Amino acid sequence: MNALTFIVPGHLGQLTGGYLYDARMIEQLRINGVAVEVVELAGQFPEADERAREALTHALNALDDGARVVIDGLALGNLPDIAERHATRLDMTALIHMPLADDQGIDEDTIARFLISERRALAAMHDVIVTSAFMAQRLSHYGVELSRIHVVEPGVTPAALAQGSGDEIKLLCVGTVSPVKGQDILVEALAKLQDLPWQCDCIGSLERAPQYVQCLRARIDQLGLNERIHLPGPFPPATLDEFYHRADLCILPSRFESYGMVVDEAMAHGLPMVTTNAGALAYTVPDDAAIKVEPDDVDALSDALRLIMTHAYQRAHLTEGARIARSRLRDWPSAGRAFLHALNREKQT
Repeated sequence: MNALTFIVPGHLGQLTGGYLYDARMIEQLRINGVAVEVVELAGQFPEADERAREALTHALNALDDGARVVIDGLALGNLPDIAERHATRLDMTALIHMPLADDQGIDEDTIARFLISERRALAAMHDVIVTSAFMAQRLSHYGVELSRIHVVEPGVTPAALAQGSGDEIKLLCVGTVSPVKGQDILVEALAKLQDLPWQCDCIGSLERAPQYVQCLRARIDQLGLNERIHLPGPFPPATLDEFYHRADLCILPSRFESYGMVVDEAMAHGLPMVTTNAGALAYTVPDDAAIKVEPDDVDALSDALRLIMTHAYQRAHLTEGARIARSRLRDWPSAGRAFLHALNREKQT
């Protein structure tokens, strides 16, 4: 394969795990000699508006018969009719980070609609790439044959070991501030730990769920935690690396994760973790590097945080587990080669 078109919803440079994955894979494909044309779609996603519909229609109409196309699932799942029109003309691969219906904070009618539309869209694809074995099994429930699903886990950039922050425990939570990431549960858990010396940075986009962000800020203010819990927004990788370097503990209170790239970033820095066991986290997080709790369990999350913050031995044990796991992480060049292999699999078999 010498060329392909990679279609993403909105600007590729957005600082979320999904967009960072897309950007890294595009970079690695180019390094491996593939001419990649990136198409950034205008409009609103995943609830596609007319601009989004027109943008995807134009992007696919412009391609020659037989062209190879990778479409980020966020741009695809709610526009199945457009994908269906090109199912036999184009060689299309869906890149699914998380099914639309698995998002949090959407009503039952929207979930049902997304389930139907995404099943149609995936049926029109030649094959599907997902970021974890968990997601491969998840998509099998969408009627996608396992033979059409290829797992390409993210890579990670090698990093120096975190040095911590000194006397006050520095907590780090990285992820788009939205219901699926569970920052509201973290705030409630931390409210029970005001007797301990900690600071918490919740770093991630504040634009995806503005009403949720507003409620979260109000709750932080109500609890009197404005000086201890910070929502500074997203940062580019180099700046984010500095936060990891100064952290003592990484927290991922998600209600669902299709992989959880933050986990690999934490392990790359040798950081112990407290996570939930939601979605892929039950499998991607090593048991000796993290305490895992049930999602939405404020008491369990608070108890886990107190244990790590007050017992140096427990924190040291998890830190050692994270450092051991660090040596097994795959870098982005390896992930990129796996992505290219997935795209070429049909031609090699």
